[in-house]
Amino acid sequence: MELRQLECFVAVAEENSFTRAAARMHVVQSAVSATIAALERELGAPLLERTSRRVRLTEAGRAFLEPARAALVAARLARDAVGTATGTIGGTLRLGTMSSLAGLDLPRLLGAFHRRHPDVEVRLALAADGSPGLLRALDHGRLDAAFVSPTGPPPHGLRLEPVASTRLLLAVPGDHRLARRTSVPIRDLAREAFVDFPAGYGNRALTDGAFKAVGLDRQVAIEITNVEDGADYVRNGLGIALLPESSGHPASGLVHLPVADADLRWTVFLAVPETHPTAAARALRTLAAEHAPVRRGPEPER
Repeated sequence: MELRQLECFVAVAEENSFTRAAARMHVVQSAVSATIAALERELGAPLLERTSRRVRLTEAGRAFLEPARAALVAARLARDAVGTATGTIGGTLRLGTMSSLAGLDLPRLLGAFHRRHPDVEVRLALAADGSPGLLRALDHGRLDAAFVSPTGPPPHGLRLEPVASTRLLLAVPGDHRLARRTSVPIRDLAREAFVDFPAGYGNRALTDGAFKAVGLDRQVAIEITNVEDGADYVRNGLGIALLPESSGHPASGLVHLPVADADLRWTVFLAVPETHPTAAARALRTLAAEHAPVRRGPEPER
């Protein structure tokens, strides 16, 4: 029995799909199918039920899943122990990230990480459904670390540390009725159409919470998944948006205003498993603390 066989089986079990498991492992689907078939022959029992519509674990597969995960963790810890003893860190860092990171310069951070730990291969995955999806992937062992902005308490067993923080500022076109203000009370925004991230994203939850705190509803007309799209929609008069302060610049064609009476500080955290994080994940946590310190309290209004 080989570790690669266990990795293939766990991937198929977690993804409920040979196609998605192959994409996750960066191999062709036929290689995953052949690897699983060889593992089933060795074990003398089918692990998966395959139909044209879905893949399910058999009773033997359900019994095999947790020991297979435990074996992969043990192998990873053994590799990390050697790295610690020799003073080197290698292997793969499976890192998840949101599309927007509250001013954190991720390419710069990962460049510094690569220079410090050149033997680590970084595999970066963008979350399709924001922080909730990243936290699930961490909880299920599909990621080693992730940059998240949780809307509630994280799953038990994950450690979160703040790495970046920024205010959300109101972005409006230059000809908007609010463009000449120096700041805007949140109640003046009640009848505006908004461009915002989908429900479940950390910055959306922060904005929704600010409106709920003063008893206001708001209309989100357009949902986006990155800041640049939000600025484009606002620039073209399709709504207003609360965007990270770090995204505003004079050439954008937008006016950026603070919301005077709402706490709209958005914080991004680096999440890693509480127990047995990989050596690469621990190294990233150390580097993030060096390169991206943040205040732990809200920044006072100026």
